[in-house]
Amino acid sequence: MQKAALYECQSCGSRYPKWKGQCEACGEWNTLIETQEIKENKLKNSYNKDTKSQTLADVEHEDILYYKTGITELDNVLGKGLVKGSMVLLGGEPGIGKSTLSLQVCQECAQQGLTVLYISSEESESQIKSRALRLDNEIPENVWVFSQTNMMAIMKECERINPDIILLDSIQVVNHPELTSLEGTVSQVRYCATTLINWVKTYNKSAIMIGHITKDGQIAGPKVLEHLVDTILYLEGDRHFNNRILRCHKNRYGSTDHIGLFEMKEKGLKAIKDPSQAFIETSQDSTPGSVIVPYSQGNRIILLEIQALVIESGYGMAKRNFVGINPNRANLLIAALDKLCHLKLSAHDIFLTVLGGFSITDPSADLAIAVAIISSLKQQVVTNRIGICGEVGLTGEIRPISHVDKRIIELNKCGFKGVIVPKKNIITTSDKSTMNVIQVSYINDVLEHSFKRLSKIHA
Repeated sequence: MQKAALYECQSCGSRYPKWKGQCEACGEWNTLIETQEIKENKLKNSYNKDTKSQTLADVEHEDILYYKTGITELDNVLGKGLVKGSMVLLGGEPGIGKSTLSLQVCQECAQQGLTVLYISSEESESQIKSRALRLDNEIPENVWVFSQTNMMAIMKECERINPDIILLDSIQVVNHPELTSLEGTVSQVRYCATTLINWVKTYNKSAIMIGHITKDGQIAGPKVLEHLVDTILYLEGDRHFNNRILRCHKNRYGSTDHIGLFEMKEKGLKAIKDPSQAFIETSQDSTPGSVIVPYSQGNRIILLEIQALVIESGYGMAKRNFVGINPNRANLLIAALDKLCHLKLSAHDIFLTVLGGFSITDPSADLAIAVAIISSLKQQVVTNRIGICGEVGLTGEIRPISHVDKRIIELNKCGFKGVIVPKKNIITTSDKSTMNVIQVSYINDVLEHSFKRLSKIHA
């Protein structure tokens, strides 16, 4: 065996024979770190000469086996549960609840008779037990804990216990002794992850691997790590709020449309029973600048409250501050309103926020944002118990949106009396007869139905 020195980019994983200031592949500066690659003196044929291809029609179909985690929101995001022989990558910001959710999964699965191995590279066994006692006073006997950072020692323990489910917290902290680079580098993350994935696939087990994220919100490490795993989950939320959102960015065994909604409590993450009521104030008095939008997150409809504050600017340049709303989208809407409705918004400071720490990206919230801005500017209250949704074009046209029937059904279930939707949407739900469904084509049509005392919007 001989070792060849090379330099590896910690951003994209590209390799170079000598050090450079900038990576030519990704363009990042000062990301090349020296490492060593182990090379064999003689090339060997590693393929199996006995294997042969077969037609797709002759391939035997095998049913997918699922492990129910006992956490309904997580099972819905995964599809039907943890797939036997699959690898799940769970990412999220520090302190968001990744380890808590993972330990809850371990305890729930162990109560069903499954053997679980919890491998922690960041905490001791006593720390894990303290958190487990906080989550549940009764700890199942078949939950094993192992505090180790050496990947070879971890694999030996997996061989000894032979668990059904493995949890590794986290992949960026473990290291493989055959590599000289530090833990967390691209080569270490890729090699350690591949070692665990190969063992899981060989013995048909299930595993959850926790990964750190970068300041850009992406899983730290090489991009190939995301291609190796079967499912990628992101746990999102604001530390100042108790709500947590579990999103699926990749799933080889199911859909990525579903999201899981949790609430952080003293005994861990608990599923939110009524998501529509979790992000709005049911007993609030109608105030200017507040609008309710039935927001579509995959196949799920959640009622969100958007608030706007518009005041005259005391400086030469107006301020713009958006929380939970895409700044580029919001600025386009402000420019369109300023042009079409002659509101002179360029002379006003505008602040927009989505209550509950939720971030929205669906264009169907455009109309609600526009109405909230006008409501705050004119100090006019939006019609009580009415939902607003629709995409707004730069010409003022209200474009059709998806899942309009589901939005109407959700509003009706929560006691809303009316809804404003695009005219081009075809409504088939029977709830239309019990609600005042207003269909509009242009932004000026919306303003005639949105406010209690406002008949003309032009300043």
